[in-house]
Amino acid sequence: MKPPFEMVEIKKIPTEKFIMSPVELKEYIDFDVKRVYFITQPNSDTGSHCHLQEKEFFILINGTCTAVIDQGNGLEEFKMEGPTSGLYVANYVWHHFKDFSEGSVLLALSSTNYNPNRSDYIEDYDEYLKVRDEKLAELKA
Repeated sequence: MKPPFEMVEIKKIPTEKFIMSPVELKEYIDFDVKRVYFITQPNSDTGSHCHLQEKEFFILINGTCTAVIDQGNGLEEFKMEGPTSGLYVANYVWHHFKDFSEGSVLLALSSTNYNPNRSDYIEDYDEYLKVRDEKLAELKA
């Protein structure tokens, strides 16, 4: 069973002409990718939230940022440095990103298609705390 949150280091294969960083998805995620998006030119933190269904895998392609995560231990910060920082976030894991450096690019692979009504989101941290421990225990079981 995949843990609800995991920081990973993306491989780097140096060649004479470039450095290649292959991402074998089967090594990092437990879902079929339905959507790909990326964040560029961030001028503030991303919104804090968790998803009821959606799972995501983030790769910081360029720059640096800090991931803020609650995986059942309270809010924790994880430094990400592109292009080899990856982050798996299951549903019911609170997350957002902050402190983006100039030129940062954050790539996201999602298990769901975009839904503009945001019915898959919990965006209030106190509401999240009411369901966190029970839901994360179910994910770990």
